[in-house]
Amino acid sequence: MEFSRQEYWGGLPFSSGNLPDSVIEPGSPAVQADSLPSEPSGKPRILTGCYHNLSGEYFRYKGILFPAGLYSPESISMVENAEVQDDDIFIVTYPKSGTNWMIEILSLILKDGDPSWVHSVPIWKRSPWCEAIIGAFSLPNQPSPRLMSSHLPIQLFAKAFFNSKAKVIYMGRNPRDVVVSLYHYSKIARQLKDPGTPDQFLENFLKGEVPFGSWFDHIKGWIRMKGKENFLFITYEEMQQDLRSSVRCICQFLGRPLGKEALESVVAHSAFNAMKANTMSNFSLLPHSLLDQRHGAFLRKGVCGDWKNHFTVAQSEAFDRLYREQMRGLPTFPWDVDPEDASPDPDPSPNPDQASEAPHP
Repeated sequence: MEFSRQEYWGGLPFSSGNLPDSVIEPGSPAVQADSLPSEPSGKPRILTGCYHNLSGEYFRYKGILFPAGLYSPESISMVENAEVQDDDIFIVTYPKSGTNWMIEILSLILKDGDPSWVHSVPIWKRSPWCEAIIGAFSLPNQPSPRLMSSHLPIQLFAKAFFNSKAKVIYMGRNPRDVVVSLYHYSKIARQLKDPGTPDQFLENFLKGEVPFGSWFDHIKGWIRMKGKENFLFITYEEMQQDLRSSVRCICQFLGRPLGKEALESVVAHSAFNAMKANTMSNFSLLPHSLLDQRHGAFLRKGVCGDWKNHFTVAQSEAFDRLYREQMRGLPTFPWDVDPEDASPDPDPSPNPDQASEAPHP
């Protein structure tokens, strides 16, 4: 699809005209923050211009991997030192944990259930990303309250937030489902490396050698905020089980009660099928050079427990061992079921030869 004006994806502007080539040569190793290519001005090239062709390479910032081209050391540092307003609303998630679902819900709540906004403005503009190169904190004339999204671990988040009345909604999800979803996403998102085999990807995920670092560190960092009046922890699984009650909970947290009709509108227009059919929310507006949905849908299934169809017994056992070790002493989450119930089908695929292949979209 051609764009007649500049648009934003994840805070990064792009157009469909002629754009520069990838920032970093394909095949190069993950680069350190101080080794990014520079312009004569001394600033990294990724801070200038609009990039249609993403490199699929990563850089490290304070030990955490980030995709080059969408993020930069400067853009992350800007978040750390950003000014926060007391009425700001932040959606914080680990990747593939339901971020866009929460954006859709909050977009509807802020408009009292009126779906006009979600049907007319792309989802990435309704809640721009904090840490993107052209991030939420650098965008002018944002309406109040500002709705913003972030995947940052707590140690890299805006310091000013912790002394403000701004609100964070942190959405968690079963990390096993996160792995499956992130594997699929890595196949179509041009800013990410090819995930390799499922075994390779799972190994990298468990080691935290994926963008935004360790899932375990991410949730353990943010869960420390639980109990503070400006922090809400909610899970993908709770919302799947009872979306209406979850929306009420979010409304109460925001101090924005909804009438019955408005509540029903939020529930109806944030349902998976409604979002999948909404061109403003399903990312179909993006060109294939950014998100290639010819090889898999961005909004894929929207279910809980799909990991059981893809994990082998060996993968499940390896995951469970590390999960028990890493999460010891933390509260129970909705996905913490009896290990016997959590075991995958020893042969989840009708064709045994497909057991080690990529899961189907």
